[in-house]
Amino acid sequence: QVQLVESGGGLVQAGGSLSLSCIASRSIFSIGTMAWYRQAPGEQRELVASITWSGSPNYVDSVKGRFTISRDNARNTLYLQMNSLKPEDTAVYYCNGYHTKYAWGQGTQVTVSS
Repeated sequence: QVQLVESGGGLVQAGGSLSLSCIASRSIFSIGTMAWYRQAPGEQRELVASITWSGSPNYVDSVKGRFTISRDNARNTLYLQMNSLKPEDTAVYYCNGYHTKYAWGQGTQVTVSS
């Protein structure tokens, strides 16, 4: 099993930035493609961005050009830099594997005020 701990969320005004981190309890290199997900109140959890073990990213259309996913395999850490935040980005953000899902962590709350 893998334990995932997300951090870095907070309250920010629209147009602001936040940087999220996710630390895994074991090698994320061995996990392969990692991803960030988010769940807004009353909504289903959705994929936001993914990144292969070698660093190739993919994004959903709604965050392209604003979010940047990255990883540090040596530190077992996944990152999400979020710029130009919008109120619709408000959600709890989670990290997990992309092909293989592990137990979800507690996530980190991101709240964007208008």
